[in-house]
Amino acid sequence: MSWPTYDCYPRRGVSALPKSSCCTDRRNAMSTMMEQLYVGDALLIVDVQNDFLPAGALGVKGGDEILPVLRGYMDRFQSRGLPIFLSRDWHPPDHCSFREQGGPWPIHCVAGSTGALPPPSFPIPETATIIHKATLPDKEAYSAFQDTPLHKLLQAAGIARLFIGGLATDYCVLNTVRDARVLGYHVCLLTDAIKAVNVAWEDGRKAEETMVRLGAIPTRLEGLAA
Repeated sequence: MSWPTYDCYPRRGVSALPKSSCCTDRRNAMSTMMEQLYVGDALLIVDVQNDFLPAGALGVKGGDEILPVLRGYMDRFQSRGLPIFLSRDWHPPDHCSFREQGGPWPIHCVAGSTGALPPPSFPIPETATIIHKATLPDKEAYSAFQDTPLHKLLQAAGIARLFIGGLATDYCVLNTVRDARVLGYHVCLLTDAIKAVNVAWEDGRKAEETMVRLGAIPTRLEGLAA
């Protein structure tokens, strides 16, 4: 189983990204400089839903531990007026990934069910954009970009860099990061705000290594300027 140039217009206290700067340029400075947020940045939180939390139908061990960290990231982006996107599995009851349909997974994240929603401890900002994925019965989608309007929405908003975290590291986060890089986005991987399924031992670690090889920059909340 397997899971550009910025427009430099300061807004609401957000620094403008120098045109000569990008995630790669900052790689060598990360140990001594705080990561700054710029116009053209967006936060993308992948699949924080009840069924992927420890008590859920397809719970990720320790998945609830990243919720306070993700709330911290949301606070940073909200305070600067930067966009927040959240993806959600939104399956029909007969989705092909379910064991009853010959798939590998138990029934989870059925559209409109409690399991498909975030927990009460993880309130979603009113200004956030929700992206539903894997909505067709005969098609799986691990990436938040697959068969969704996410790329068009990001382009319309002038987004060039994505800060990506959520669940699960070795499936939907990995595939979302991979597609983001293919589409040309700079990616900062929120290493303190991801958790892995680890169907096989070290799947999560290997997924992180793959994302870094693809060009994602490891990022932590304490290294992000307040």
